[in-house]
Amino acid sequence: MGREYPLGYEYFRTRLHRAFSGQAKLQNDDEIRKGIARAEFVKKGVLYYVKRYRALKQRYEENR
Repeated sequence: MGREYPLGYEYFRTRLHRAFSGQAKLQNDDEIRKGIARAEFVKKGVLYYVKRYRALKQRYEENR
C-alpha cells in the first residue's frame, strides 16, 4: 500500500509506525476493539485514496 502512496514510501511508513506505536499502551479489550475498528476504517480510506491516485496516474501517463 505504501509503495504507491503519492508522498512516498518513507512518509507512509513513518506515519504508520507512529500510529501503531502510539496505540501500544492499550490494555482494555474494548479499547483494543475500537482501535482495530478505527484502523480498518483508515485502511479503507487509504486504499480508496491510493486506487484513485493509481487511476489518475495511469490516465495521465497514457496521454503523454
